[in-house]
Amino acid sequence: QTKIIIFDEPTRGIDVGAKQEIYRLMTALAEQGISIIMISSEMEELLGMSDRIIVLHEGVLSGELSKEEFSQTAVLELASAIN
Repeated sequence: QTKIIIFDEPTRGIDVGAKQEIYRLMTALAEQGISIIMISSEMEELLGMSDRIIVLHEGVLSGELSKEEFSQTAVLELASAIN
């Protein structure tokens, strides 16, 4: 009956095959209507797996990006508060 699952650095330190399995699991959960909050320091993972990215800078919300707005530059600007 869980509606939200938090994944904190879900693929840190694991091999590529295991990463793909975690991505499949996360996708399957999202398809079942479960919301996922993923915390990751891997840019490719964020851009590839997210529908929306919320960026914090020094613990304060610095911005939100929709999938259409995703780019490494946009995320880094928000993360360093250059906006």
